[in-house]
Amino acid sequence: MVISKKQLKESALPSVQEVREAELEQESSQSGIHQLGGIASRPRKAFSRGSTDTKTVSRSDKAHSPTERASAGPKEEAEEDSPAEQEGEDPQGARTRESSEEEATNQEEEWDTDLEIDDAKQPRYSTVKTLYEEACKIFAVVPASYFLRHMHDQELNLMHHGLGPQGAKALSVPLVTNTSVLNLNLSDNWLEGGGGVAIAEMLKENCYITGIDLSDNKLGLAGAQAISAMLKENVTLVNINLCGNEFDDHAATPLAEAFMSNHKVQSIDLSHNLMGEGAGEVLGNAIAENTGMKELNLSWNCFREMGSIPIAKGLGANIFLRAVDLSYNGFGKTGAAALGEALKVNNVLEHLNVSNNRIPPEGAVRFAMGLKENKTLKTLNFSRNPMQSAGCYGIIKSMQGNPESAIEFLDFSDITVNKDFDDLHTSVKEMFPHLKVIHGGNTDEFRKTKAKHSPTQLSGPLYKLKQHMKENSLNLVDFFERVDKDKSAVVTRREFEQGLVGAGIPLSKGELQQLMDTLDKEKNGEIDLREEFEKSLGNNTALRYLLAPRF
Repeated sequence: MVISKKQLKESALPSVQEVREAELEQESSQSGIHQLGGIASRPRKAFSRGSTDTKTVSRSDKAHSPTERASAGPKEEAEEDSPAEQEGEDPQGARTRESSEEEATNQEEEWDTDLEIDDAKQPRYSTVKTLYEEACKIFAVVPASYFLRHMHDQELNLMHHGLGPQGAKALSVPLVTNTSVLNLNLSDNWLEGGGGVAIAEMLKENCYITGIDLSDNKLGLAGAQAISAMLKENVTLVNINLCGNEFDDHAATPLAEAFMSNHKVQSIDLSHNLMGEGAGEVLGNAIAENTGMKELNLSWNCFREMGSIPIAKGLGANIFLRAVDLSYNGFGKTGAAALGEALKVNNVLEHLNVSNNRIPPEGAVRFAMGLKENKTLKTLNFSRNPMQSAGCYGIIKSMQGNPESAIEFLDFSDITVNKDFDDLHTSVKEMFPHLKVIHGGNTDEFRKTKAKHSPTQLSGPLYKLKQHMKENSLNLVDFFERVDKDKSAVVTRREFEQGLVGAGIPLSKGELQQLMDTLDKEKNGEIDLREEFEKSLGNNTALRYLLAPRF
């Protein structure tokens, strides 16, 4: 409870008040000074109670306020003699004294104090919540309950919430002053251009968010322009994901301008957009000028061969990028050659992905010429390119000619190699023991495996039996039925031999004997036709179908 100075004065203990009055009367009698206007004055001692200096302070002789004196009846005022009346003071002087006391009291009441408490302050959480709910009413959207529960988390994940443009506008209002969220994920919310503009305006004011994911929101040209303007002012964003936003060559122009002026963002994802050859030209210049980016993802665009050349030149001039993803862009032979030239002069790039770029063997060999001089690249992904074993051979050959190569991982997934590549790989492995290479397998091994399970193993009597049946359109089941006259599916060796000869199957006596020895496993003179033939044919589905009984 806070007590005002007026109340404190009026509630002083009687003993203290009496001491003050006695002190006043004593000083008045000693000084012999006439009290003007009925107000006693004395020099205030330094460091006395409530004093801060040696100024002369006026004091009243009574603790009663003018309000109390006015409320007292005329009779009581007559009975109570004031100091002014005792010393013969006139009524005008008494009124002057009362006026001075009232003015002093009013001044005391107006004094400020550090003890005063502002009861109007409300909790911060309640303020932000109210702000968001009011914004939702204005933009006619339903508040996101997840945001209300996690508005003070460092990681705020609102992906797949269907916010839309209006929801983004409402959300940006409390985020302007939010100091808790450091990473904001708004992926797949169909924000479109309007929502992108609202979020960009919010990021101009918010200086706490360092990472934002705006992927798959169809921001388009309007969103790209708003983000570009934001990046020119924002100095706190470090990571920004803009993939899947339908950015085309027109949208690439403002983004490139932002990349040249912003040197704080370290990771940018522009994959899965619609940027083509024109975008490659402007982005290539931006890449060359940027001095802050360390990771850049341009995969799944449409740069093709002509757009790949300026991008490769930009990489050659950049001295800060550490990881670049250029996969699924159709660079072809020309783009591969341009990247090879960039690797000759780039001495900082460590991770490069050029998978699925339609690079033929010639392009891979020209790329390898640059790789032969590079000393910083650690991982190279060349998977799913039609460069065959010759292209893989050229790339790994470049390592053999570059003892200072830093490559630790080569990815040739889905590309088959031959024995020459395997032999070279073994040799290079001795130079670089930590090198790891993955590929689509060895074609020579495939041939061996195929030969191992080919029908040449059945080139004996059983294979000849099958070929004769195929050439003459004979059914094995019908043949078995003619041989197995008692329908028991078990025949003697002699019955089986007679059946083969009667069917006109071209087998010599030795081959007949070999075939029957193969089928008569138990050597009891009887052959279980279906069981033995299934065991001999193994997993041959076609022959199993022929041997299956018909219903």
